[in-house]
Amino acid sequence: MPVPRYSTQFLLSAMSPEQFPAPSVPEIAFLGRSNVGKSSLLNALVGEKAAKVSSTPGRTRAINFFSIQDDRQREKLRFADLPGYGYAKISKSVSAEWPKFIEPYLADRATLKTCVCLIDSNVPPQPRDAQLLDWLRSVDREFVVVATKIDRLSGNQRTRNLAALRKGLQIEHLLPVSAKTGVGIKELWARIEGE
Repeated sequence: MPVPRYSTQFLLSAMSPEQFPAPSVPEIAFLGRSNVGKSSLLNALVGEKAAKVSSTPGRTRAINFFSIQDDRQREKLRFADLPGYGYAKISKSVSAEWPKFIEPYLADRATLKTCVCLIDSNVPPQPRDAQLLDWLRSVDREFVVVATKIDRLSGNQRTRNLAALRKGLQIEHLLPVSAKTGVGIKELWARIEGE
């Protein structure tokens, strides 16, 4: 199955529910701890540098919305890039703002179809990731868990780490991906498009 050909257009950054774009097409939210490779994965999915990759983790402070359009410029989907969480250098005041617009988006947004939850395949299961998945279950949100940076692991390490993540996060399915090599990108598109 080929990777879909879409173009991407940045829509807006929102820091309150009032700033969210008017609901229309299905939306896919991307969540994960800072430095998990969220921007790199978004760019690998759309085949262009839509999301800014920062060398400083935790730079995204708003929900960034991107319009995903087909070859006739018709909007098919929207990607919502959410702020990373769990990075120590982010000030408490910024973290305190997040529940005001991130939780309402995840809990109440009618057009939110799927949450793509990113975890680093090189890092053991983290409590914050487990909390996020539990919270998404509690609000009845559909999600897919993606293990990033899989290209950094050898075959045995990969098997061991993925098994530890599945067990630690209490999930059956985990999709290994690499923004660098393209591993798992087609499979993730299939999940996003609901095939």
